[in-house]
Amino acid sequence: MSGPANGRRMAGNVYWKTRACMLSPAMPGATPHPYVRKTISSPVGELRLFASDAGLAAILWRDEPGLHLRPGAVIEPGAHPVLTETERQLREYFGRERREFQLTLDFHGTDFQLRAWTALLTIPYGQTRSYAQMAVLIGQPAAVRAVGAANGRNPISIVAPCHRVIGSNGTLTGFGGGLENKAKLLALESAQPDLFGRAANAADSLQESA
Repeated sequence: MSGPANGRRMAGNVYWKTRACMLSPAMPGATPHPYVRKTISSPVGELRLFASDAGLAAILWRDEPGLHLRPGAVIEPGAHPVLTETERQLREYFGRERREFQLTLDFHGTDFQLRAWTALLTIPYGQTRSYAQMAVLIGQPAAVRAVGAANGRNPISIVAPCHRVIGSNGTLTGFGGGLENKAKLLALESAQPDLFGRAANAADSLQESA
């Protein structure tokens, strides 16, 4: 599914390119869509996918709480075309056959969180940004800590690539899937494909010695 014709969306008075993903528009007063869930395996461990008729709502890590979903929402196991398409695109991503996702996203959060999460979609594959740069991008350069907190609650890992946000000094910082998986994802997207395997092996060694 392609984005809008001009390739841009707005939050507040800030414009940015949303690349290939689209945001599902919020409808005030509308009845929340129920979620359908599915768990898949991946090179970075189990991923729990949640979708509604409005789009992809979450990609959560195995031990990550479901706090990112709408409170009180109905969650059911089962099949859903959004889950099927998300799994297909994730397989291609991990196989280094896809650099951009083409999915409709059903984010749920505050206005600030939505702006921070949408800004993540502008970070190109294989590149990183600092939290300070992301704060500037959404027009609130003093809100570096708030951007970090919003990233920590990003419900759609990998597709909304919060793993591409790092410390200003280049260090890896907090990530819902753990720093080992953050390193794996960055290695996967790097110009040196073998780094992904090295990162995976290093992470496995750390787990075995723990």
